[in-house]
Amino acid sequence: MTGIIHFETFLIAGILLNLTPGNDTIFILSKSIAQGRKAGILSVAGIATGSLIHTTLAGLGLSIIIAKSIVAFTIVKYAGAIYLLYIGLKMIFEKTILGTQIPLTAPRANPLKIYRDAVLTNVLNPKVAMFFIAFLPQFIDPHYQNSIIPFMLLGITFTVTGTIWCLVLASFSAFLFARLRNNKRFAGYLNKISGAVLIALGIRIAFTSREQ
Repeated sequence: MTGIIHFETFLIAGILLNLTPGNDTIFILSKSIAQGRKAGILSVAGIATGSLIHTTLAGLGLSIIIAKSIVAFTIVKYAGAIYLLYIGLKMIFEKTILGTQIPLTAPRANPLKIYRDAVLTNVLNPKVAMFFIAFLPQFIDPHYQNSIIPFMLLGITFTVTGTIWCLVLASFSAFLFARLRNNKRFAGYLNKISGAVLIALGIRIAFTSREQ
């Protein structure tokens, strides 16, 4: 027995929720557009890892701390916001040639850094933690609420469906903007625009309340 109930309803609801644009989608698109398909895929992998971490924490009952504690929620929220601001500012103020908007080199995708940024962006978003502890238990038999197995099975299912959709978005957006990235001047502009988007995302998270 897995302890899961109404799995078909969960699957449909999960797919619909994954199709709804959110902070993770914005992050993945910004990386894919500015740095290409590889960066987009690495971002998707990082976001998926973050989702599995949240699933594990929810299953262990640790995410409830963030949901119930204003202090914990605020600390995680501002840590995530500051990190996004840092990434965005770094993308905007990349070194340029003689003060122009042309980068010294085209934006390079550091695999480990992109993956790490994506993981931290997801993990340090307290709203994700609150989502998992509010959404997953609705599809778990009350007799299995203290078992991590149904949490993990549902979390993995949700993450897999989301990953498939995000990979499509990453590949399509990277392909769509490929020609612009090959132009050094436009590559610089795309990098800075993506940085501005991440800054806006950081500000949005900073002003998020637990009730939203």
